[in-house]
Amino acid sequence: MINFDEEVRKFQPSLEVSQVEDAIYKNDVKDITDVLAEMLLQLNGNQNK
Repeated sequence: MINFDEEVRKFQPSLEVSQVEDAIYKNDVKDITDVLAEMLLQLNGNQNK
């Protein structure tokens, strides 16, 4: 049978889990608003020519 208290004491989060927040905030991926804003800028630029 598993000793829950012992398993909890041995638990150590993996480095990946503890570093996820930093990786997410440092990731510079465009979201849909960035894509739409870029498309509008390109569209307006082409109309002014």
